[in-house]
Amino acid sequence: MPYSPQFSITNKILNNVAQAEAAKQIIENSPLVPYWERKFQGQALIRTIHHSTAIEGNKLDLLETQKIVEGEQVRTVRMRDVQEIINYRNVIEFISSYQGKILNPEFIFMVHKSLGEKILHPQYLGVFREKNAVVVNSFSGEVIFDAPDYNELDSEVGEIVEWDQIVTEKSADKNSSFKSELHPLIKAGILHFEFVRIHPFVDLNGRTARIIATWSMYRDGYDINRLFSLEEHYDQDLQRYYDALDSAHESDLTNWLEYFTDGVSEELNRVREQVLALSMDRRLRTKLGQVALNERQIDIINYIEEYSEFKNPDFIKLFPKISDDTILRDLKDLMEKGLIVKRGRTKASNYQLTIH
Repeated sequence: MPYSPQFSITNKILNNVAQAEAAKQIIENSPLVPYWERKFQGQALIRTIHHSTAIEGNKLDLLETQKIVEGEQVRTVRMRDVQEIINYRNVIEFISSYQGKILNPEFIFMVHKSLGEKILHPQYLGVFREKNAVVVNSFSGEVIFDAPDYNELDSEVGEIVEWDQIVTEKSADKNSSFKSELHPLIKAGILHFEFVRIHPFVDLNGRTARIIATWSMYRDGYDINRLFSLEEHYDQDLQRYYDALDSAHESDLTNWLEYFTDGVSEELNRVREQVLALSMDRRLRTKLGQVALNERQIDIINYIEEYSEFKNPDFIKLFPKISDDTILRDLKDLMEKGLIVKRGRTKASNYQLTIH
């Protein structure tokens, strides 16, 4: 029997998707100079790796994760934790460059192999488990559900692969009414849950599910320059994450999809706020396009936008540890770029935006 997920499109799901779409449009249309884009991408990568592995019990903190991702060594006896970080970084790089558009077993196996390198015995890498399994809440130790029998895995995964191919092809067909019925976030949420439910491997199933969901968003145009991390949303309240997954085992994915789309909406709106904080006033950006600013200059622009002007007495309030000479150099550079203008010639002078 072909796979057919059961769920309802509730007002909450519609609102979450609408908010995610609105945030996506703002993020994609807000010019970021390459420096800030690379910085945000790096931060999102580290948060993704740290929180996804932490969900499964990795004890390394965010700073240690950053050091490992950047090729530095950390002092720890938990070498498996270090390898998990390295593997997750590698699999993110893999799905970011993967050109395939259709889910298939080969891709699934490659994801699992990358996640399990030097962690699992080679005989378990990229192959379905050969014994039955139960799914346990790693937060509480509680058994959540029994996974499908191992001799059903080929057909279970095969049905999901076939379903993904059908909905992807129909979504790409401009003449199909199906396109408006299955949003990319809904599709990604369904794949996330189903790979948790099927639990096809001896280990690393949660990570595999989250990676496949992220890849699905990437291929459907929701990579958003890889500036977001959904894993932090799950890790912040693990019990809620597991409860949402557990709710879908009654064959209705509605509650899970409400939770999943809420996480996407929340994270994209966080990125939106971050991007807008670094973006100039819309009329200013229209006039000047991309402008390379340092962090102090961005703080100065934001201060002027809030208080209409920036004066000498404000220097120490905004930058208590920065010399006046450094601030004056930043102000001079902003004036040369045409972003601000100086009013007055004495210490009573002030700086204002060139466009209000």
